[in-house]
Amino acid sequence: MFLAYVFDDPNFFLPPLSKLNTGGSVIFTHAGDDMTDVFAAFHPPGALRELQKYEIGDLDESVIPTGLYANKFVPEKQKQFEKGYRELRAKLIAMRMFEASTIYYVYKVVSNLMLLAISVYCATQFKSFAVNMLGAVVLGLFWQQCGWLAHDFLHHQVFKNRAYGDLMGIFIGNVLQGFSVQWWKSKHNAHHAVPNLHASSENAADGDPDIDTMPILAWTLRMAESAQQSSTGRFLIRWQAFFYFPVLLFARLAWAHQSWVFVFGGFGQHSVKGAAIDRKKMGYPMLESLGLVLHYSWLITVMYHMPSYAAAIAYFLVSQCSCGLFLALVFGLGHNGMAVYPADQRPDFWKLQVSTTRNVTSNPFVDWFCGGLQYQVDHHLFPMLPRHNLKKVHKLIESFCKEQGVTYHEADMFTGTVEVLTHLSKVSTEFLSEFPAM
Repeated sequence: MFLAYVFDDPNFFLPPLSKLNTGGSVIFTHAGDDMTDVFAAFHPPGALRELQKYEIGDLDESVIPTGLYANKFVPEKQKQFEKGYRELRAKLIAMRMFEASTIYYVYKVVSNLMLLAISVYCATQFKSFAVNMLGAVVLGLFWQQCGWLAHDFLHHQVFKNRAYGDLMGIFIGNVLQGFSVQWWKSKHNAHHAVPNLHASSENAADGDPDIDTMPILAWTLRMAESAQQSSTGRFLIRWQAFFYFPVLLFARLAWAHQSWVFVFGGFGQHSVKGAAIDRKKMGYPMLESLGLVLHYSWLITVMYHMPSYAAAIAYFLVSQCSCGLFLALVFGLGHNGMAVYPADQRPDFWKLQVSTTRNVTSNPFVDWFCGGLQYQVDHHLFPMLPRHNLKKVHKLIESFCKEQGVTYHEADMFTGTVEVLTHLSKVSTEFLSEFPAM
């Protein structure tokens, strides 16, 4: 069996892997680990065939690692678990679960564009402020649903030809939603590789950028420590459970700003959570730039045709804030309040995905509103699985977890949100107890 290993010296395999890896520094998130399952989760079979050109030998698993690699010893129980996981992946491939339905995704794209049409109609064809604001909320929903669609295309769930997925991602993500595809992929790939993982140091690329929410929200006492010497920081951490929803309102504005700076912030290198990204090596830099320009062009045009300047400004703010709330609410349910690990104490790939992730109990509204991320555990285990197959695969994963003695957490939207707020309050209490005011 071919195994892809990246040793603690990342430069050891960097030259050949750099020809395959377009996800940025995500390749270093598992330095020193068996990369087999991580590699399979993100790459098509063709990439493995390309990687085999650089094979230099087989791993002798009868040798127990010592010294620097002593903690890389894999017990027999873990080997059996990994074997079962890989057999499950092979079973899903045989069941054609990784093949997307063209009809389903055409329906999702068209129905989503209808939300945009409704929003524009409410904004430009009525002089009623209330109707205009209804249009703004619908636009927020449109952007949220664009997020789920771009997510599917950029995870290469839809097209076998990845270039098509990237181009659809730019259309939906940049033009319609106003987010940079490359900025998003740089963050999201790292998140998938190491969800809820503290980086080993401030500028290291082995942590999850999605939990980097300081100085406003701290998900662990370790994160909160940085606020102990600041009166403002202490105030924010003390009341962070109350600030949670107000913070979500501004999430989209923050992400849109980061996307703009990433694409237009000058030449050279940009940084996403300590990871330098050369703008010249972005997949489609000109299309990314054009896409963001087109996004703000159509948005400003809609606002220009509204009844008044006040209505236009309100339309902009309400749509941005409602979308931030709709997006971040689902993100929060997926991982916030779940286990968080230091980079040097993470479990294996499967258990890391399961223990840091919360599923949301499915119903027709949740399935639409969450865009497939109600099956967050299942998606993290098989990120290239099309959204419409997650419900079927969920039953198999549930059965496999039961067989292996691995449990995962599921809650309805209300209970999950309460769990997130309770966790924030707990961190606040721990922080005030551990670091009382001087």
